[in-house]
Amino acid sequence: MMQPSGPQLRDIHLPPMPAWWPPAPGWWMLAALVLALAGFAFCSIRRYRRARWQRHKVLDELQRIGEQHARDGDKARLLAELHQLLRRVARRHDAQAIRQRGGVWKQTLSRVPVDASVLQQLLALDDWLYRPPAQFDEVAAIAAVRRWLQVALKPSRWKAVPVEQADA
Repeated sequence: MMQPSGPQLRDIHLPPMPAWWPPAPGWWMLAALVLALAGFAFCSIRRYRRARWQRHKVLDELQRIGEQHARDGDKARLLAELHQLLRRVARRHDAQAIRQRGGVWKQTLSRVPVDASVLQQLLALDDWLYRPPAQFDEVAAIAAVRRWLQVALKPSRWKAVPVEQADA
């Protein structure tokens, strides 16, 4: 037999499979992105649920006020509680809302985009507090407060404060 001239060749050997740990930098970036998105989603869902819970809480309080009025028929108490509820919700967006009167209070109420009739009903609440309560429509007042609250409890719906009012 003939001897081959040259070195003896062996079969091709593949390198060992790469280890699964530590992952490549691309996997680390993907993991960080997934964690950031999960954190953002968690915070967004939590904020949405809290806002929804607060809306339901305020609207349930309005419902309770209406039911209380249906039981006892006390118009003065109804006016006071509706007015107080409006002030508390407005205070979330304007800290001075609890002290405002007249035109400034009207500007705060009008920052929520509602119909002019609803706005007039709400402004009349302020006047009815100091008059005999026999001359107002309770159902219309409660409906106006409910409509304003439904829009006002969504902070993105509020109009921005004018610059000259913000400086005052």
